[in-house]
Amino acid sequence: MADGEALKPWLGTGRRKTAVARVRLFRGNGVMLINGRDADKYFLDDRSRNAVRQPLKVAKSLNRFDVKVNVRGGGPTSQSGAVLLGVARALVKADQDAEAALRDAGLLTRDGRMKERKKYGRRGARASFQFSKR
Repeated sequence: MADGEALKPWLGTGRRKTAVARVRLFRGNGVMLINGRDADKYFLDDRSRNAVRQPLKVAKSLNRFDVKVNVRGGGPTSQSGAVLLGVARALVKADQDAEAALRDAGLLTRDGRMKERKKYGRRGARASFQFSKR
């Protein structure tokens, strides 16, 4: 392996609702930076913190890789979902053996649910105005 190849990151893109996460995975010791901040400082709730590390736990690679993420759009929950998918996809490129475990855990499947659009003549996507018979 050439010197340039050793430093080359594995890339993964994750999407959830309107959030898009661009993930770079490097050989390292488990440091996770999201938009330049530590993951524990970026995500304030435990559910999001655990979600972004879940692919590394499933692949038993928690302290083998450093993760750098740029994430834009959406809210905290959809951003953590986007990061989860991006990390899982990058892990598959880094370690082919981890793909089966990640797929069994459902971490390589994109969540396709999006916000439903507002319809004309209505207050929201499904909510209508109050009906008055008389």
